[in-house]
Amino acid sequence: VQLQAFGGGLVQAGGSLKLSCVVSGRTFSIYAMGWFRQAPGKEREFVASISWRGGRTSYQDSVKGRFTIARDNAKNTVYLQMNSLKPEDTAVYYCATVRDPYNSGSRDRSEYGYWGQGTQVTVSS
Repeated sequence: VQLQAFGGGLVQAGGSLKLSCVVSGRTFSIYAMGWFRQAPGKEREFVASISWRGGRTSYQDSVKGRFTIARDNAKNTVYLQMNSLKPEDTAVYYCATVRDPYNSGSRDRSEYGYWGQGTQVTVSS
């Protein structure tokens, strides 16, 4: 199973970025997906998750109303639309897929078995 994330970059505070993550090597449509992030000197933290069907989403409180997770099962891709970015959103963002199928999504890192390589998001003030 391979996950390739891209779309990161440098943006000014208040700006937007859209991350994408393409999954190969498994039946994408039956697995929940998640986005996590890790800032320098900090632990990797949950950002957002989406259920296998896409009907259930969950967000970290600090990104609610600003970030949107979505998936396109026809393209084996999960997205993270990030609006109203803040300097504290600066981190490496990782996509991940859960170990077990038909999952509604999770905030728990241990439930994710496969991870992408990460994409850097830098928000300047």
